[in-house]
Amino acid sequence: MTFRSKTLFLVVWAAVWLASGPAGASSRPPKMEYTLTTLDNGLRVLLLEDHSTPIVHLQLWYHVGSKDERPGRTGFAHLFEHMMFKGSKNVGPEEHPSLISSVGGQSNAYTNEDTTVFWETVPAHYLPMILWLEADRMASLRIDERTLETERQVVKEERRLRVDNQPYGRLSEIIYEHAFTTHPYKHPTIGSMEDLEAASIADVRDFYRTYYVPNNATLVLVGDFDPAQALELVTQHLGRVPRSKPVPRDIPREPPQQRERRVTLEEAWPLPAVVVAYHVTYDGDPDSYPLHVTSKVLSDGQSSRIYRKLVYEDQIALAAFGQANIIEHPNLFYAVAIVQPGRSPAEAERALIAEFDRLKAEPILDEELARAKNQFARDYIIGRESNRQKASQLAHAAVIHDDPTTADGEFDIFMNLTKEDVQRVARTYFAPENRIVFTIMPKGASGRDGDAGGRR
Repeated sequence: MTFRSKTLFLVVWAAVWLASGPAGASSRPPKMEYTLTTLDNGLRVLLLEDHSTPIVHLQLWYHVGSKDERPGRTGFAHLFEHMMFKGSKNVGPEEHPSLISSVGGQSNAYTNEDTTVFWETVPAHYLPMILWLEADRMASLRIDERTLETERQVVKEERRLRVDNQPYGRLSEIIYEHAFTTHPYKHPTIGSMEDLEAASIADVRDFYRTYYVPNNATLVLVGDFDPAQALELVTQHLGRVPRSKPVPRDIPREPPQQRERRVTLEEAWPLPAVVVAYHVTYDGDPDSYPLHVTSKVLSDGQSSRIYRKLVYEDQIALAAFGQANIIEHPNLFYAVAIVQPGRSPAEAERALIAEFDRLKAEPILDEELARAKNQFARDYIIGRESNRQKASQLAHAAVIHDDPTTADGEFDIFMNLTKEDVQRVARTYFAPENRIVFTIMPKGASGRDGDAGGRR
């Protein structure tokens, strides 16, 4: 089957599946037939054959993100996303992506709270090259003062563009800074200007030696290869990188919140913003699945409850959105309203809390549950379309859940959820004592400076 015909098949299959409705459907996404091997140096290797196209996709997940950074040294994981392209013992600065582009491939990387991920897609016969490239920078990354200073300035400029100079760009930082008192989720992945400036070459080298090691990495290959030959190549290149000492996991837990907290402050924004947030559980916990459904019903898109109520019906807000940020450690479920001129933040707060309380008081509608299940089914089916998507699903299951079988097993969990499950988690997590309410006013609007009016 060609790539185009396979894509068309998956799209048609997804449409038929959704049209039939999840309750009586017998179809499910095809299971991924992979192998899992752990090398002597601790590197985990997942291999999944796909001979539909003559390409191979590689993802190398390092189990390090912003939550692994210590106070005063934030932004290191993201900084290393940049540093890892700046040369190693046998590869010059920016030569890694240049070599991949020269053979018609693609490469990139990203960082989040829990992981740092590097990926490449190349014609299948270039698999040895990308394995060698990843092994070289894992074993012998070049870290010197000049490179550090260059990338420090690059990241600082990225922060200015993405955060500091964007309207409402600091919203997420404000939420997390106040919602967490102890856990390092309280600081942003991109780091602070002060911490980036204070980073020393010794700090950076120590971070690299601690976390960018084979026993803290998971390699996923999906594509056109023979598994035995691919594993031999992986062992030849990456298996030679020495195992390091055990990776520290002394991340402080966030203590349970005992009472509602309110934060009032000012920002140089054009309109007030109101945020209602609740602490929720971690990715893979049984409660996380109905919380995902809750998020789709409450705040996913313009058909969601809060958008319809606050924007269309009551016209309290110009925009209303939110998310369940369900990741490796317990995190947040929050909703945001950008207050309409002429309406008050208090009205927006009452409306947001009312929608959370409604989830506790009454079950969601049958059609809301069906729509959410159909969306998850669509995502799972279409998510098996490309090598990259399959690799991401496998790697996430292996690294975040420490169980690659959940890449397939979660589908049935979502399909078997009930309205009662959704109402149960709403009652569990959307309690007043677990709530943080933010009122963020345009600077000067309240007659106070900075965050003097905030209560922690």
